[in-house]
Amino acid sequence: MDRLTSAARLMIVSDLDHTMVDHHDAENLSLLRFNALWEANYRDNSLLVFSTGRSPTLYKELRKEKPMLTPDITIMSVGTEITYGNSMVPDDGWEAFLNNKWDRKIVTEETSKFPELTLQSETEQRPHKVSFYVQKDKAQDVMKTLSKRLEERGLDVKIIYSGGMDLDILPQGAGKGQALAYLLKKLKSEGKLPNNTLACGDSGNDAELFSIPDVYGVMVANAQEELLQWHAANAKNNPKVIHATERCAAGIIQAIGHFNLGPSTSPRDVMDLSDCKMENFVPAYEVVKFYLFFEKWRRGEIEHSEHYLSNLKAVCRPSGTFVHPSGVEKSLQECVTLFRTCHGDKQGKQFRIWVDQVLPVQVGSDSWLVSFKKWEFSGEDRRCCVTTVLLSSKNKTVADGLTWTHVHQTWLNGAAASDSTTWFF
Repeated sequence: MDRLTSAARLMIVSDLDHTMVDHHDAENLSLLRFNALWEANYRDNSLLVFSTGRSPTLYKELRKEKPMLTPDITIMSVGTEITYGNSMVPDDGWEAFLNNKWDRKIVTEETSKFPELTLQSETEQRPHKVSFYVQKDKAQDVMKTLSKRLEERGLDVKIIYSGGMDLDILPQGAGKGQALAYLLKKLKSEGKLPNNTLACGDSGNDAELFSIPDVYGVMVANAQEELLQWHAANAKNNPKVIHATERCAAGIIQAIGHFNLGPSTSPRDVMDLSDCKMENFVPAYEVVKFYLFFEKWRRGEIEHSEHYLSNLKAVCRPSGTFVHPSGVEKSLQECVTLFRTCHGDKQGKQFRIWVDQVLPVQVGSDSWLVSFKKWEFSGEDRRCCVTTVLLSSKNKTVADGLTWTHVHQTWLNGAAASDSTTWFF
């Protein structure tokens, strides 16, 4: 959160499985559409928060499987753990708060008396969360009896049932909603309360998110019955909470537009990116647009024409340089020439490019330094390099776009290409 010196323009707080991430979307298109929208229009002045029932272990596994962005804040284990930044630094104040009237040993003792409960994997057992599986027809009776027994032993707990099978026992002060309320209070105390906050979810453990005052909410189209029932009983007449007609991340994009929270057209939905009409120079948008063109070029989704190549040359300074992640230096113009050789080389293949953490800094009256991670996803193969680009508006109009004057890339640890010759830009 220290990245922003003032209030975030927008804070999105989203569940992951079946909300931000659509496990029925083999191409991950809705997620990639959101990624492009966020990086082009929001990253530099907004906050992205992932709020998941997953433990840190399973959260990191999901990040390896799906083309996910890096959030500013991560809320894990059903709101019992809050961490910040790339290093996932834990919030000690939140941990201390959750210790009130909580004793994990007593919870374990009492739950062992219920044969209906099946303990989830060890990775899902956390300091402030004990998790089980339970059959749907037995869940309510178990919860009622267990709650009474734990109260008799002096604990103040919350029992959450979601997904038709997951039962989580947490401290009463925990949960996705309370974690969000804690974050908002913390941001407000720092004078950085977001201008708008949008909560996004699909299941029962997301219901609390929609109970926080002054927060917009979207239940994605594929929301589970348990969440829809909660909404009908508790928030039916709340105009700030909608049930989207689009699935998962597409539903989040729909909500951004519905509530007028900012731009809601993903660059991935623009047929001809060269026709984009911008009022000002937007370095982040230029980066997203460039790599979307590169993806379409390699997938063979745009024609191999001199028109596109000449446009590409026009945005690259003749004296500009490119430092390949292998350390080899080339001219930008030479790189454009090499584009001819890779047109359609990924046609018919599961090949995607996305950029993450696009952060521009103006370093002169007409120049910007933009840093980001550039990912390539081809089947099971994922490659990433840390990229820095110098962009210039000198002698350019907004319609012309920015000039690329220098590009420098280095491999991200553990994500280097085995064959550097296949990494073009």
